[in-house]
Amino acid sequence: MSYGQSLPPLNALRAFDAAARHESFQRAAEELFITAGAVAHQIKQLEAATGLQLFLRHPRGISLTPLGRRYAETVHYVLDTLSAATQQLQSESGRENVVTISSISSFVTRWLMPRLSGFTRRHPEFEVRLQGVIKPADLFREPVDVSIRLGTGPYPDLKVDELFAEHFVAVASPRFLEEHPISVPADLLQVTLLHDDFEPLISEQVNWKKWLTACGVTTPSKLPGLWFSHTYLTLEAAMAGQGVAIASAPMLNNALEIGALVTLLEDISVQGPYMYRMLRLPMAESRPAVKAFCEWMLESSVATPSALQE
Repeated sequence: MSYGQSLPPLNALRAFDAAARHESFQRAAEELFITAGAVAHQIKQLEAATGLQLFLRHPRGISLTPLGRRYAETVHYVLDTLSAATQQLQSESGRENVVTISSISSFVTRWLMPRLSGFTRRHPEFEVRLQGVIKPADLFREPVDVSIRLGTGPYPDLKVDELFAEHFVAVASPRFLEEHPISVPADLLQVTLLHDDFEPLISEQVNWKKWLTACGVTTPSKLPGLWFSHTYLTLEAAMAGQGVAIASAPMLNNALEIGALVTLLEDISVQGPYMYRMLRLPMAESRPAVKAFCEWMLESSVATPSALQE
């Protein structure tokens, strides 16, 4: 399909977008570094090209017509998408053999880093860049290829693969468990509990109170203990013998394998509301580095039990 005769000039669309957002030719001119007269001329060109009246002219300003408002929404979306696509392609230039992965710091440190050598040994030709973040990456605007995200979704306009769910278990160091035997869940009220400080910010997430309640334990309104800003810090404290932590199985496998942590009450786990998923743009895997990492990630996730009793 040819768009040559149906598409208005790009400069006219940019002027219209700015004027519609500000509802002012003058402020649009300041944004675009041109004169208000030039903006008005571009708008007249656009109205002539489309056959639509986009603005009402008033003695002291302008306002969008109903058709103009509808058109403004579409034009803004198209220009925004075009800008994002351009930035994405520019960011990819010169990094064909690089794959950039973003996820929460706890996942990067506790799950991905201990396993990453498996990918680099298989694909020494690719360069890997890891980002530990608090705010999820915007794959449409940031130079990130793959985002491993913990959440419920949905994630529109992205390719999504489910990796694993969260099943929370209680863990402590072997020495701590020797000094503080735990036979039933209620015994945990007598020891130091280690908390993630993000828990109050994520109301659905499993915290100590929800975990104990699910185990049939009546808890006080506020549970004492030590608080940490990230899960990986909570687990470091547990490995140092500071108390008992709860965490999802994917965060624990490496620590359990090397004996730094042991599970308490092995037959008890509580499923969380979220799932780890791998996100990327639909065309991201056209680059060999991204495709190879995604294939390895899916393979590795299958080998990772989401619940320790499975």
